[in-house]
Amino acid sequence: MRIETKKLELQPENKGIKGILKSKQLRRTILGIVLGAVGGFAFFYFTEGFYMDSLPKKDVIQSLVFGGFFGLLITNSPCARNKC
Repeated sequence: MRIETKKLELQPENKGIKGILKSKQLRRTILGIVLGAVGGFAFFYFTEGFYMDSLPKKDVIQSLVFGGFFGLLITNSPCARNKC
């Protein structure tokens, strides 16, 4: 009994910068960060009840960063990529 084998030729995928910038996952991640930042700001604005001219810049930046971070986590979690 003789087993025949075939040679498997693998070639590396060189996406480069253009491939990364055009990827669907990067666009989804950026959209999640932006929507999370907007959501964080909206939550801060509506819960604190400030007027736009009296918003403390430190708190606004903090809410934008936290919202963007949550957007990043949600779009890059294993369940978001159907791997859970």
